[in-house]
Amino acid sequence: MSTDTSVEPRRPPVAAVVLVLTAVLTVLLIAFAWPAARSAPRDVPLAVVGPQQAVAQVTGALEQAMPGGFAIEPVADRAAAVQAIEDRDVYGAIVLDQQAPELLTASAAGPAVAQLLTQLSGRLAAQNPQQAPKVTDVVPLPADDPRGAGLAAGALPLVIGGIMAAVGLINFAKAGATRVVGALGFAVAGALALTAVLQFWLGSLEGSYWGNAGVIGLSIAAISLTLLGLEWLLGTAGLGLGAAVMMLLGNPLSGLSSAPEMLPSGWGSLGQFLPPGAAGTALRSVSFFDGAGAGRPLLVLGAWLLLGLALCGLGATRSRRVVSARSEASAVTV
Repeated sequence: MSTDTSVEPRRPPVAAVVLVLTAVLTVLLIAFAWPAARSAPRDVPLAVVGPQQAVAQVTGALEQAMPGGFAIEPVADRAAAVQAIEDRDVYGAIVLDQQAPELLTASAAGPAVAQLLTQLSGRLAAQNPQQAPKVTDVVPLPADDPRGAGLAAGALPLVIGGIMAAVGLINFAKAGATRVVGALGFAVAGALALTAVLQFWLGSLEGSYWGNAGVIGLSIAAISLTLLGLEWLLGTAGLGLGAAVMMLLGNPLSGLSSAPEMLPSGWGSLGQFLPPGAAGTALRSVSFFDGAGAGRPLLVLGAWLLLGLALCGLGATRSRRVVSARSEASAVTV
């Protein structure tokens, strides 16, 4: 008569599972809904052209309408204001000309900010109808995507693409070097495909196809290699941690749907140091502004790429040490 001595693994109580799932759902809601619900201008750079007294009056009116919403930068004339917009130093400009007052916007830099400036201009004009400004979009979005919906939705595919690459390569490629090469290959292929969809089908991007693809490819590579390196060093926990940072912080804090200055204080700046936010800013700059303002976000993406390669290198070193230690232990045993 045989006795089954196997013990069934103890399962956690249903109540504990429910609590964990509730906590995860709550975190997801906070991560995605909180930045959008608290969206408001915070020190949005805005140029103003006009006499010093008039600039002071407009600054006071803007501060009264939206306290802390704008960082005013006086400039010499309209040409200087346009140049500041095209250099991505400001999001727009107010030209205080008694004969031809004008509001300059750049919807390509952030349609939410452009819309906000237009609405604010209307409110100010209502107080003085004779001085209603003309609205000029200096750097508009493409005619095929005037709201910038395609670009705004681009952060999530970048993150998911990087996570998919890491998970797929971990499961289907045993050798570490193969995983790294596979991640770089996927970054190139994925970038070419995503850029083709955004630029040629949806019409959401302009400028150089290869330049846009380069930004997207760098972003996917930075995310996937970082996740691969974390998994190599820390196992599944490292992969989960990296994916959570990219998805729960990087995506909602990217500012692609509005602008970094529209996010809660400090969080917009944090988002620009994560791959999705840096990718969004760099892509706007390369696609619509001839690369102006792309320097820092490209450096951020390059730093993440190097971090990913470094983590993979550390993981490879650790793996070799583990294999060597096991070989020595086996030799001693024999």
